[in-house]
Amino acid sequence: MTDHKEVLISVDVETSGPIPGEYSMLSIGACLVSDPAQTFACELKPTSGNAVPEALAVSGLSLEELARTGLDPVDAMSSFAAWVGSVAGTGEPVFVGFNAPFDWSFVNYYFHRYTGSNPFGFAALDIKALWMGITGCSWADTRSSSIASAVESRLVGDHDALHDALYQADLLRLMLAMRSDGGPSLSTSDPSR
Repeated sequence: MTDHKEVLISVDVETSGPIPGEYSMLSIGACLVSDPAQTFACELKPTSGNAVPEALAVSGLSLEELARTGLDPVDAMSSFAAWVGSVAGTGEPVFVGFNAPFDWSFVNYYFHRYTGSNPFGFAALDIKALWMGITGCSWADTRSSSIASAVESRLVGDHDALHDALYQADLLRLMLAMRSDGGPSLSTSDPSR
């Protein structure tokens, strides 16, 4: 095995509905887990008029407003890929999400559709699943509020993609700090795996 640097990047998205292709990704927020001052955020033009009213209500985003002010998806994903490359440097970027399968599905779809490749590769780290592994809790106990209480996070999520990415990064840092197994740091992988 080779020793290589893994760069954990917390990513959150807001969307107009539950699945990519049929619904639009409306905003992206991201930050380095190890250095949350390093951030990326953008809002995107919708790719369709399809929307679940509850999804828009949660985020407070408007399809009509984003059609005027959002970035074209090609530009948004190209900018995001460039940012990921710049913060990862020669390391391997690792997508980190809270309920990562949801956010990952949109990010992966948009990267492949609009840029041809995904700088994160084909995998993602899910904070909820990691919490289950660390604590042995049930799935029901992986709500962000439960984790935040257990790790004593001072941040809160508010459905703003960048704020939520920062919140997720804080949860992950605190979770990793409480581990007692001496596992890898935030920036370097374990060469024995």
